[in-house]
Amino acid sequence: MRKVKIEKNYLKHAEGSCMFSMGETKVLCVASVEEKVPPFIENKGETHGWITAEYAMLPRSCNERSSRAKLSNGGRAQEISRLIGRALRAGADLEKLGKRTITIDCDVIRADGGTRTASINGGFVALMLALKKLKKDGKLKKIPVRDYVGAVSVGIYDNGKKVLDLSAKEDNNADVDMNVVMTASGDFIEVQGTAEGEPFSKKDLNELLDMAHKGIKQITDAQKKAIGGLEA
Repeated sequence: MRKVKIEKNYLKHAEGSCMFSMGETKVLCVASVEEKVPPFIENKGETHGWITAEYAMLPRSCNERSSRAKLSNGGRAQEISRLIGRALRAGADLEKLGKRTITIDCDVIRADGGTRTASINGGFVALMLALKKLKKDGKLKKIPVRDYVGAVSVGIYDNGKKVLDLSAKEDNNADVDMNVVMTASGDFIEVQGTAEGEPFSKKDLNELLDMAHKGIKQITDAQKKAIGGLEA
């Protein structure tokens, strides 16, 4: 797997933030806390909160400039935003968050494959930093998180070679491309897998999932090192 780097508290004013790097891919992940919830959460109890996410790429995060509006508002950005939100909610206990919303903004500064998985990984760090600040400020008694959440890409590339954490070159030429989201304890949150060329076997699927599990273990270990335990 490519080198993972986590720079905590990257923005001064945010409740939680980090610059998360996987190889050449860099994503700025920022958690913002609002003391209100969306209307569809209002009737779910006095302590029920919400976690959501917004994903975008900077116009020159890739080789050529793309329109800021297209990168922020297109179908791909919306789909990835929903994926990040689902992943982070799966690791949290929303019923103990309180009547508040935490929005995770994931802005891709430099893209070289795996931007959605890097966003989930960095988004979890930013979320945890925000929750720890809420606890320090006396707004939470406990950190409402069940487990660490990590994500990584795996695929089949170059005549059957199985690859962990695909770069852009590998991703663009992969025969199979898969994104896996898991907890640190090894439970699956989401699996997105596609055969770009020939269909792949169940054996291939199991081997790719095993690779992803090992990669996510490295990622959640890096998260733990950066932010400490769930209650620290």
